[in-house]
Amino acid sequence: MQFKDYYQTLGLARDATAEDIKKSFRKLARKYHPDVSKEADAEQRMKEVNEAYTVLSDPERRAAYDQLGQSYQSGQDFRPPPDWDAGFEFSSRGFSPGDAGEFSDFFSQLFGSMGGRGMGGMGGAFRTSRGAGSYQMRGEDHHAKVVLDIEDAFHGATRQISLRVPKMDAQGHVTLETRTLNVKIPVGVREGQVIRLAGQGAPGLNGSQAGDLMLEVHFHPHDRLRVEGRDLHVDLAVAPWEAALGAVVEVELPGSRIKVRVPEGAQSGGVLRVRGKGIPGNQPGDLILTLQMVLPPADTPKARELYSTMARELAFNPRASDSRRSSGS
Repeated sequence: MQFKDYYQTLGLARDATAEDIKKSFRKLARKYHPDVSKEADAEQRMKEVNEAYTVLSDPERRAAYDQLGQSYQSGQDFRPPPDWDAGFEFSSRGFSPGDAGEFSDFFSQLFGSMGGRGMGGMGGAFRTSRGAGSYQMRGEDHHAKVVLDIEDAFHGATRQISLRVPKMDAQGHVTLETRTLNVKIPVGVREGQVIRLAGQGAPGLNGSQAGDLMLEVHFHPHDRLRVEGRDLHVDLAVAPWEAALGAVVEVELPGSRIKVRVPEGAQSGGVLRVRGKGIPGNQPGDLILTLQMVLPPADTPKARELYSTMARELAFNPRASDSRRSSGS
């Protein structure tokens, strides 16, 4: 997939105002609209123009795209960096994956569920105020992705989280305001879970109730741990004698250590499952250990002597089983 420069598509500089974007879109729409254009590639060009305008005309999508686009050139090989849109606060004017499918794969990858995360529309409800002809409407729910440490899922925490809120200034440029919230992270929070902060979304109309802020949880990459749902995956290093003879070894988890039995005859790549030692919860996940054989170095005369004795006494050929399989026996 290639990176798309939406400013280039509309023939604009990156500091273009909202009015500049609108004027360029109208000009290009008159040139490429399939109903009137004589250009051979009018339909495809019109799709590209519509896609670029959909992003750049919206302050929220434009702010996130601008941050991402600083590191890429048009046509460059591209995969969205993990959590590239974390820390932005969006209203719920999002695209479902189906709606986003009208545009390119590039658009779908970036904006298919951003600003709403597929959780519905405006989230507001009209109600007529008593004795008046005006109406009230609950404020719109806002959404943001936050990235936490895996350890927070085990212990819970209160984290200070800063969110960037895209706004349009009087000159038609996108600016970012920052607001900071103290957020209580519950024990057992899992990847993709949404933490609802009541009343922290958009204000309601005519004094009605404010919307909520929905924080979608993701985890920072960890040097040892990997999370899938509530299951916790860990590579467990074992010595050859621990695998061959069996052993009880310690595994370090966030805030605790547990002892695990490695069975006799274990092989590198083998998997051990420890029930209930993953992410906490009403139904806690499992700890899944993948065994990784680690050989001691032959960097001393004694170590070399021991390896020579093993080679002589054990007479073990690890490739013998491969030969039998290839011969069909």
